[in-house]
Amino acid sequence: QGVSSAASDVYKRQLFAVDEGLARLTLNRPARLNAFNADLAHAWRDATAEATSRSDVTAILIDAAGPAFCAGGDVIDMATTMGSADDITALAEVINTGIRSLTESAVPVVAAAHGTTAGGGLGILLSSDYAVVGSRSRLGSLYANIGLTPDLSVSAQLARAVGQRRALQLVLQDRLLSAAEAVEWGLVAEAVEGSDSADEADLVRARAEEVARFWLAGAAEAYGHAKRLVRSQPERTFAEQLSEEARSIGAAMATPDAQARIAAFAASSARKS
Repeated sequence: QGVSSAASDVYKRQLFAVDEGLARLTLNRPARLNAFNADLAHAWRDATAEATSRSDVTAILIDAAGPAFCAGGDVIDMATTMGSADDITALAEVINTGIRSLTESAVPVVAAAHGTTAGGGLGILLSSDYAVVGSRSRLGSLYANIGLTPDLSVSAQLARAVGQRRALQLVLQDRLLSAAEAVEWGLVAEAVEGSDSADEADLVRARAEEVARFWLAGAAEAYGHAKRLVRSQPERTFAEQLSEEARSIGAAMATPDAQARIAAFAASSARKS
């Protein structure tokens, strides 16, 4: 599948960094709008696995180099370097492993999605729990334009995020949502505006980091398990979800962090009364 271990390792070093509890995953093929080739796919899989398994990581930020967030898979690279449908399927599964690492973890994830997000890039964005875009950002499917079908979790996550009818509008048309429409649909949390595209990209990254630092400064573990409860709910019946909520809050109540925060809240309430 055209995978170079050395190249994949280089991508991972460029892709992944940890700073004071925050893991940053930076998509780094700007000349190809951060579209995935085999090397980036394997680096993504390895970096997401490490980010979600390290005890010193309690928040994750996904951002991107260059003028766009992510154009999904690099179809030109795939067409020229991969010999069969099985190769394409295998590569998608590599990227899917990274998506599952993020969505199945108890670590909250924020995306800084400046510029354009299209195709499988939507799946990468939907792997975050909170997404920030720029006012100039555009988001869409565009798979059918080149005769392909949704991948990288788009069919699995898009309808959950925006509803089935709106999801169908995106995958059955060549429509690109504006930033305002993406916020209105609930596809992203917020949009920020800059003086030009480069300034806006910096502001998107800064706002996403602010969101991540808010988690880190607060009850980071509780935020992570709140994310886990919501993300994993479709796996359970209603009764099972209630039981999991009860188990989770009981476990949280026993943590030193919760006990300290509850004591501080009680003391503050007592002073006010």
